[in-house]
Amino acid sequence: MSPDARPLLKWAGGKRQLLPHLRRFYPPAFRRYIEPFFGSGAVFFDLYASGRLDGRDVVLIDSNQDLIGCYETVRDRPAEVSAALDRLAAGHARDPRAHYYDVRDARFNPQRAARRDAGGRIAYTPELAAMLIYLNRTGFNGLFRLNASGGFNVPMGRYDRPRINDPERLARVSAALGSPRVRLQHGSFESALPLARRGDFLYVDPPYAPLGPTANFTAYTAARFGEADQVRLQRMVIALARRGCALLVSNSTAATIVQLYETNAEARAAGLQSWRVPARRAINRDATGRRAVPELLIANVDPLVVPLEGAC
Repeated sequence: MSPDARPLLKWAGGKRQLLPHLRRFYPPAFRRYIEPFFGSGAVFFDLYASGRLDGRDVVLIDSNQDLIGCYETVRDRPAEVSAALDRLAAGHARDPRAHYYDVRDARFNPQRAARRDAGGRIAYTPELAAMLIYLNRTGFNGLFRLNASGGFNVPMGRYDRPRINDPERLARVSAALGSPRVRLQHGSFESALPLARRGDFLYVDPPYAPLGPTANFTAYTAARFGEADQVRLQRMVIALARRGCALLVSNSTAATIVQLYETNAEARAAGLQSWRVPARRAINRDATGRRAVPELLIANVDPLVVPLEGAC
């Protein structure tokens, strides 16, 4: 067993509440672990805390340069990030609203722009990482949203006493990401395709296809994750299943996703099956809308014997 490590950031589509279902699809043995959409990393941290990643190589990929830059800085300079968070917490205590918008508009966005290179990578500092964590803890529902110009534009949330700095969690996340065999990688989900080999385990958690016109939370980067991207992802998943990788995919029950996986003959022939499980949506403008809704799990790993809803 490794020390308990939980996700550092709130993230749209974070999977902590779905872990009891996801754990049933962890393969009993695997070679290497790869996540093409790292996000909050709930499954990685769950596997790490249980000791199931001991002695295994891990590759954590995400296309969000802010996310990777923040994690790299927390991994390498946790004490400096924690000190910067203490300063931000003190400013927030004095005047939460004025402080939030000053950090967002006068500090975070200008520094992100100034430190971005020609390839889109942002050279994160401890101060910049701390600002991202602060905005994540105090912004509306922990969203990370960019406008068309690439600026972070999430409004302030309504929190009476947000815990802005948690040094123990920060240290545990740093230790998990700093494990000698763990690699963080900025890139498209398709970066996983040339990496994965027979026997590897991949958890694939893309931005969900929206169930309706008001349910689209795919704006995690300036680019959107649309239907064509879901199709490209499905092709990669089928190719990896045929290669002999163990796969677990989560997505919504939108008609597009059902057609790509649940009723798709090619996906079924590759050994992929689908299950519907209840999940509570954590991000909704109206709290009354955060009801349990079915989500789709697609896997070529047999689940543990406790019955799951709606195996297809």
